[in-house]
Amino acid sequence: MSTGIQTLRSWIETRTGVVGFARRFGSKPIPASAGWPHVLGSVALFLFLMQALTGVLLSLNYSPSPAAAWNSVTYITSKVPEGNVIRGLHHWGSSAMIVVVVAHMTQVFLAGAYRKPREVTWMIGVILLILTCGFGLTGYLLPWDNRGYWGTVVTTQIARNVPGVGPFIAALLGGTHVGAVTLTRFFGLHAIIFPAAAALLIAFHLALVMRHGVRPATTESKPPVPFYPRQAFKDALAVFVCFTLLFAAALLVKVPLERMADPTDLSYEPRPEWYFLFLFELLKFLRGAAETAGTALLPALAILVLVLAPFLDRSRKERITRKSIATGIVLLAFSAWSALTWRALAATSPVNESARGAGIYESNHCGACHSFHGAGGHVGPALDGLASRRDRAWIHRHFLSPQAVVPGSIMPAYRLSEQDELALVDYLTKK
Repeated sequence: MSTGIQTLRSWIETRTGVVGFARRFGSKPIPASAGWPHVLGSVALFLFLMQALTGVLLSLNYSPSPAAAWNSVTYITSKVPEGNVIRGLHHWGSSAMIVVVVAHMTQVFLAGAYRKPREVTWMIGVILLILTCGFGLTGYLLPWDNRGYWGTVVTTQIARNVPGVGPFIAALLGGTHVGAVTLTRFFGLHAIIFPAAAALLIAFHLALVMRHGVRPATTESKPPVPFYPRQAFKDALAVFVCFTLLFAAALLVKVPLERMADPTDLSYEPRPEWYFLFLFELLKFLRGAAETAGTALLPALAILVLVLAPFLDRSRKERITRKSIATGIVLLAFSAWSALTWRALAATSPVNESARGAGIYESNHCGACHSFHGAGGHVGPALDGLASRRDRAWIHRHFLSPQAVVPGSIMPAYRLSEQDELALVDYLTKK
């Protein structure tokens, strides 16, 4: 090594300690049994950094307002140099990150690497998984096309129906309508709050991994080996393959962008991103109180079980029974998700009548005057409990001529189609 390079290296090490840290990191002992399954954590970290970089580049030309969002995305795609590639990397990278994070959590779960002393490491991983889904959910609306708008209408309606905290969530997401406030808050969550939270949690997660190391296999018999060069090479190769595939997708596969969001387009059939399709399909099997249980309580229960997994499994020894149960849980969850997703992809109508009614309620701005599920205006009467006060015939007459049914009413007449009125009334009167 030349004297100049040695001097520069010494200068950097004296002032930052980076060289020594890299040397200690590379010499960190890991189990000899570590291999390709353990590259998933590094790939997930790479994807987060790539999403952060491409997100910053996109934000330089993006405007988070209903009047300009769609046009700014079109401008990025067609006018900004390599803007279509950057958007492609960000779009396909979000799906890849979901896949890799879930795969990483599955690998850790099957290996039992959530047990003592790695409980906190696992719980932070669960929070990061939720944040990853949050990135996908909030980013879906930002292009402000019909696809993102109507998908968000249904998603926010599901959130509003969560027992207890539904009204608070509705207020947090912008009130009764998906509009300028919702778009601005989704952008703030997606581009500021979630990245900051994820960066802090990832740093803490990595510090815990460094502290406790990689869990060795039960049958481990060989002495530990340094992370560099064997495992470092595998991680680098996995990252390279991941980036190559994403770059090819960004170049060859067009990122979807439908026409600008149209709140009056009640014929539009919403579809979320593929990783949330199972939840929309689940709605078709649920009615009334069961809908709330399926869309709010079941996911909350699943998250709680994941968080408590280290405390539910207290065994210090690896047993065939534990591995069989863990494998069975993973296969059952994957099979249920795959079946629901496949049904949703094959279905001609991806949402139920409740979702359609929510869209009609949204597009006619009913929440500007009426409150429902604790959110909305107070010019007119609250619509909660409508089924116990009025029958369908009365509601129909009221739609046609509000002043004739309720003298002095300032509500305008609404002449909805039979199908739209049926969906709206079903939505307002469901229990």
